[in-house]
Amino acid sequence: MKKARIALFIGIVCISIFPILVKLNLTPGVISAFYRMLFSLLLLLPYVLISKQFKVPSLKMAILAIICGVVFGSDVAVWNIAIQESTATQASLLTNLSPVWVGVLALFFLKDKPKTNFWIGTMVAVFGMMMLVGFTVFKTLDFDLAFSFGILSGVLYSVYMLLSKEVLKKMNVITFMTISLAASSIYLGGLSYAINEPFSGFSNAGWLVLVIQAAVCQLAAWLLISYATQHMRATRVSVSLLGQGILASILAWLLIDEAISLQMVFGGFVLLFGIRITFYEKQILSAFQSTTKSVKKRVLKHI
Repeated sequence: MKKARIALFIGIVCISIFPILVKLNLTPGVISAFYRMLFSLLLLLPYVLISKQFKVPSLKMAILAIICGVVFGSDVAVWNIAIQESTATQASLLTNLSPVWVGVLALFFLKDKPKTNFWIGTMVAVFGMMMLVGFTVFKTLDFDLAFSFGILSGVLYSVYMLLSKEVLKKMNVITFMTISLAASSIYLGGLSYAINEPFSGFSNAGWLVLVIQAAVCQLAAWLLISYATQHMRATRVSVSLLGQGILASILAWLLIDEAISLQMVFGGFVLLFGIRITFYEKQILSAFQSTTKSVKKRVLKHI
């Protein structure tokens, strides 16, 4: 358990530095996502060949893994643009709304429907999001590209989580990562070519950042988090991952002098608290009613 917690903490730190690297704007958003996936795949392939853990899946599972790769690649590309067009803080916290979108999608597509706590937490999280971005934005419906892409990133990641969960029931992690990373690389490479983003001409610092994104933020982070998930409760891991939004904000403030207002701080904590409520297993309303009845009985007894 101690090793799992250490792995989880290091994994969260690895993810948290990603928005800072992207915010440096050393490479365009989509091409940055392409090289993150491609370099991750190239780093993974030697291990795949040596370990011989790659298992040829059925056609159906292979197609689903490819779709996962395309969706995840789209998520990273959209998130990159959201970070570059706004702040690492806003983009990271808006992306953290993904558990909310998972619940919404589950309402329509899964048998296991969200409980009351989910909807209470969702309302709290949405209020926190409004505080974070500013109430004026919602009053005037003045949603810019960065805000829209921050929300879209969370939606795409929630779709990825639901799909990958089903695929991983019948496919080992190494096989899934290999197929999904290959699909992401091909898809993002084609998209980068279509929108005329440059594949070269970056500074040495730019190339170094791309390698760090792949090795640290992609491979190392998710291998560590996967290890933690195997040895800890999934809900505890999920809640812990919400801390990367706050950590990313602190790193952005310390390393790139990103301005953070008091309202953004409160909004971010309210947003994360709302998402934490969605993971709370005991039903809040039932607990509140039980407490109310207990207090009422005590009052009547003293009367």
